Amino acid sequence: MTAVRFVAIGDSFTEGVGDELPDGRVRGWADIAAQGWADAVGHPIQYANFAVRGKLAWPIVEEQLEPALALGPTHLSFNGGGNDMLRPRTDVEHIADTFSRVLRRCDEQGVALILLSGANPAGQLPMGSLIQRRGDELSAAVLRRIAERHDVIRALNWPDRELSSGAYWSDDRLHMNANGHHRVAARVLHALGFEPPAEWWSPAERTAGPSGLAYYRQHVGPWVKRRITRTSSGDGRAAKHPTWVERIPQ
Repeated sequence: MTAVRFVAIGDSFTEGVGDELPDGRVRGWADIAAQGWADAVGHPIQYANFAVRGKLAWPIVEEQLEPALALGPTHLSFNGGGNDMLRPRTDVEHIADTFSRVLRRCDEQGVALILLSGANPAGQLPMGSLIQRRGDELSAAVLRRIAERHDVIRALNWPDRELSSGAYWSDDRLHMNANGHHRVAARVLHALGFEPPAEWWSPAERTAGPSGLAYYRQHVGPWVKRRITRTSSGDGRAAKHPTWVERIPQ
């Protein structure tokens, strides 16, 4: 029996924002995939998650990577850059360099890298064309850096047109809902060589979120305020699983 120790680093995408449980905690694709992984192998696995919402790509690497590696994982997942793409000035090549840094450190520690691209919200957001262009450029830049690395486990969500549709997104249109997080978890398990539950790929019904002025008042306005005040939704937040938790097959 091969021990699995899976640690995730990243921002709100990996923390699980948008997939809120009844008690207010967020779940997300990494939590779902960790449980699905344990179910697939038929024995417990160890799981940790250092992701914090609102983080830019380089702060993710500078603050989360070394503590994650210090746990001695067998697998580490990384995604970043979504928040960078929303900033007025963005250096795509500099963001993509974070993926090279993470891969180098994983190589040095003998850790398998699970590389994810984020889901694409561009079709439903203000400034969608700018986000689409930057996301396409970032995806291409990252793929160039791992072109010869067939050992990197790839769970690429940006090209998934189905995942871009409204059924997979929360009311803020920026974070995936439970449907989206399950679809990403399915892709991760598939990349690992397992067959996820078929229902994870398809969306459950959801009610429509706010539109028009209500949407801007509830979601865009607070985001703009944070940019003006130079604050982040992740300020003061700690990682939800900074030490190993056990996932037992169900």
